[in-house]
Amino acid sequence: MSQVFSIHRQVEFNHCDPAGMVYYPRYFEMISALTERFFADALDYAWSSMGEAAIGNGTPMGRIEVHFMSPSFLGDWLELTLGVARIGTASATFEIACLGAGERRFFCRATVVHAKIGGGRSVPWPAPVRAAMTPYLIPSDETAKKTRTCPP
Repeated sequence: MSQVFSIHRQVEFNHCDPAGMVYYPRYFEMISALTERFFADALDYAWSSMGEAAIGNGTPMGRIEVHFMSPSFLGDWLELTLGVARIGTASATFEIACLGAGERRFFCRATVVHAKIGGGRSVPWPAPVRAAMTPYLIPSDETAKKTRTCPP
């Protein structure tokens, strides 16, 4: 079974609309925070080290699709999980899930592109980053799909 990266976040007042529910754009901020932590903590390729001051690379979002299933409320604890669905030459697709109190709040499929800052041209993943992502690859066979931590 593949590894899954996860973080836990408590829903704060700043995440909520006047009804006390998470305002949906805040979920995109949580997705970004999860992705940033994945690069820093799991891949040892922090955005600060790949940015302009260092090597001039970044990982802009190339595509994102989110399915919202259930609302989250002020004070809820959320678990955000990330698995790697695909590693391309210069991109990677992540499957991200958000759970709260055992209930799925959203599912996301997001593709990031490894690119030069400023020029917008994609560049291949460094070999150590590609190797560090590999343990998080989600098996593609049908049996494994039934046991995923982040199912669609």
